[in-house]
Amino acid sequence: MARSRAQAGHAARAKTAENNKAAEKAAESKAAEAKAAAEQAAEAEGAQAQGGESTNGTLNLKTLKGMTARELVEIARGLGVEGASNMRKQELIFAILQAQAEKAGNIFGEGVLEILPDGFGFLRAPDSNYLPGPDDIYISPSQVRRFGLRTGDVVSGLIRSPKEGERYFALLKVEAINYEEPEKARKKVLFDNLTPLYPNEQLVLSHRPDEYTTRIIDLLVPIGKGQRALIVAAPRTGKTVMLQNIAHGIAANHKEVILIVLLIDERPEEVTDMQRSVQGEVVSSTFDEPPTRHVQVAEMVIEKAKRLVEHGKDVVILLDSITRLARAYNATVPPSGKILSGGVDSNALRGPKKFFGAARNIEDGGSLTIIGTALVDTGSRMDEVIFEEFKGTGNCEIHLDRRLMDRRIFPTIDILKSGTRKEDLLLEKDVLNRVYVLRKLLTQLNPVEAMEFLLSKMKGTKDNKEFLASMNS
Repeated sequence: MARSRAQAGHAARAKTAENNKAAEKAAESKAAEAKAAAEQAAEAEGAQAQGGESTNGTLNLKTLKGMTARELVEIARGLGVEGASNMRKQELIFAILQAQAEKAGNIFGEGVLEILPDGFGFLRAPDSNYLPGPDDIYISPSQVRRFGLRTGDVVSGLIRSPKEGERYFALLKVEAINYEEPEKARKKVLFDNLTPLYPNEQLVLSHRPDEYTTRIIDLLVPIGKGQRALIVAAPRTGKTVMLQNIAHGIAANHKEVILIVLLIDERPEEVTDMQRSVQGEVVSSTFDEPPTRHVQVAEMVIEKAKRLVEHGKDVVILLDSITRLARAYNATVPPSGKILSGGVDSNALRGPKKFFGAARNIEDGGSLTIIGTALVDTGSRMDEVIFEEFKGTGNCEIHLDRRLMDRRIFPTIDILKSGTRKEDLLLEKDVLNRVYVLRKLLTQLNPVEAMEFLLSKMKGTKDNKEFLASMNS
């Protein structure tokens, strides 16, 4: 009996010793993990504090993305990258950055933040239409919390190359958030808490004497900062050209405005044409991409615009088209069981309405202007339903007329149907009175005659001021 008690006591002591050893091992493992995490945090903090000075030069990721493949190959060869001529552009950029990091050189990157459900995020590149790629930059949850970052923030700073077992570059030091110092980001007011007002500062679009589209818009359908405008157009009535003319006017007259052109479900050649002709950011999702991609691109663009407005910036989004964006939402939302006429789900229009409704003029500075196209007369009942839902949501409408297009009279604006709410806040009193007189005269004519008459009078003047002065004679 005593022997069995001794054996039991020995077994208990052995088990206790094993438990103690296991606890010690677990403690050592946790200590090692904590030490590694502390080292990584110290590395990031050190870079954040010191700025990562290096004598071996710097590379900017944004600059690399703007280069041609041939230029990238030359840089890669200069850094000793093997097989550079056989790599794709994104692979080339990745290899160049890796080689630069091995030489202890600084690498700076910039992108638009997309925060994932797990709390961490990636800086996506506008050049690749915010598609995930190997050159995306990882941002840790601690950095997201420290600076109060949200999806849509434009973040730039010092980055490091991937370590063993990692796939992405990581952000070490935040240099700027939405083009301002990081500390200012903590003082911003959330977009939903900003006070919206009617637009009270006109966006002057006319930039050439012979460019009559923007001259007529400035007079009869003025657009202000914070406007929510719809261009209602049938197919092949010149809506894309009109958007380009508006973009040119903004780029020429309003350097302070951040211009974004968003093309949803468009043809690839139209995307290329817009990129080459417009001085601004062009983001696209072409018709051969899935509806989920259309929605993701649109949400990234609107979140970026909101973050910029929170910092007091003036942003203009040219959207082509809101009809196709609504179609994309209709294809992606979970079925609610309530189907409207034309096959539109009752929940499908919440997303595009939220997008369009974000346009506003802010009381304490900043504005978001959205000028979107809405398709009509396409033969689709769904398109008609979408237009009817959006018809009363804007505070400016520009209607394009097919009859003017058939006669090759440009611009194809139906002056009688087009107009702006509260235009008295945008135009000077003297100009407004003359515009009222002009409208009374034009209402006596049909849309074709009205446009022909207006163009004949405008062609002899160099700008709208001279045109209005000529009305006295």
